[in-house]
Amino acid sequence: MPLPRNDDPTPPWRDRPDHQAWLRAEAERQVRFFRPSLRRGGAFAVLDHDGNPLPGQVQELHTTTRLVHSYALAAAAGMPGTDDMIEAGMARLWSHHRDARHGGYVWSTEGDGVGDGTKLAYGHVFVLLAGASAKSAGHPDADRLIADVTEIIDRHFWDEPRGLLRDEYTRDWQPFSTYRGMNANMHGIEALLTAFEATGERQHLDRAGRILDFFVGQVAPAHGWHIPEHYDENWRVDRAYRGNPMFRPPGTTPGHSFELGRLALQHWDLTGRADPEAPDRARMLIETALAAAWLPQGGFAYTLGDDRRPLIADRYWWPVTEAIGALSALQKLGDVSRAGENNEGLDADEAWYRRLWTFADAHLIDRARGGWFPELDDRGRPTSRQFTGKPDIYHSLQAALLPQLPGISRLAGELRDGAR
Repeated sequence: MPLPRNDDPTPPWRDRPDHQAWLRAEAERQVRFFRPSLRRGGAFAVLDHDGNPLPGQVQELHTTTRLVHSYALAAAAGMPGTDDMIEAGMARLWSHHRDARHGGYVWSTEGDGVGDGTKLAYGHVFVLLAGASAKSAGHPDADRLIADVTEIIDRHFWDEPRGLLRDEYTRDWQPFSTYRGMNANMHGIEALLTAFEATGERQHLDRAGRILDFFVGQVAPAHGWHIPEHYDENWRVDRAYRGNPMFRPPGTTPGHSFELGRLALQHWDLTGRADPEAPDRARMLIETALAAAWLPQGGFAYTLGDDRRPLIADRYWWPVTEAIGALSALQKLGDVSRAGENNEGLDADEAWYRRLWTFADAHLIDRARGGWFPELDDRGRPTSRQFTGKPDIYHSLQAALLPQLPGISRLAGELRDGAR
């Protein structure tokens, strides 16, 4: 089933039955593709480009948790064949990633033992996300997981005076750096909002709001709506920091602006839409990243330098998927931008939405074998400089699910309603 023609003047695509059917088929295709990652014994494998499990026993925490989250969303949408994936991931989190000796969740397992025992805020907020999504899917162990990881976050990661998350410890909870980062806090917002939706506990919503106040209310407008990634222990910007090239690259990360803009709208919706400035702030984040990071050959530069020009021009799949989710959220507000109308007279939001899906369909979605290619070379061909095989479906599945729904919050609930 092809996308609608990009030159069709009838906007918006999201209102068209043929596009909605295309989105549903794309989501189902992704869920089917990643099922072979489930190994005997409940572990998950990385898949090669053909969808075959790669050798190796290392399983990272963010992979386990994102798969639980993704298949819980698929279950809410009424897709078959999800229960064993959710069950395997939940069991693995409790029996292998959970550290029975020191508490918390180790970054990776290797076979039946610990690989990397580091305790990261980034990983722990994904445990909360997995638990919250599993609860929405009715998993019997979800409350246990939510309670356990919330206690760990309270004790070690949450900095109450600042209203932000600390980042990293050794396995036995010794602080080994003063690094503070936007990435873990942004995904903390995502997890906290999902936990609020699943449990109704107000503390989750309030904490998400405090993190948003810092990054969107203070940092973003002070830096021209480009949010620095790296900070010291006093939350001063550290522009010289260089860390993991995937999780902590130098520069600002436009893909994170898309995510943070959408999460700001989700929080605004869940708090009764009381703040009249929240939609404008979210739009500024999203539109600034679109304008600065889109490359002439299509796709987004991974990071931008202080001069707002591409610093790392590598083109990954996930910023495109997050931009799709952000644009679909803006479209649902009903207050569309007409800045930069194209020749067909489409408003800018609709034009960007079509441009993103057209690029993804032409370059990132593997129609022959399934899944998405994680990165492209300079000629638009799949490459493997940063990634081995194909990534989990967390980003790309949400890109296919979010535009199907009428609202900008309560994703699992709206998926269940739609399935009915």
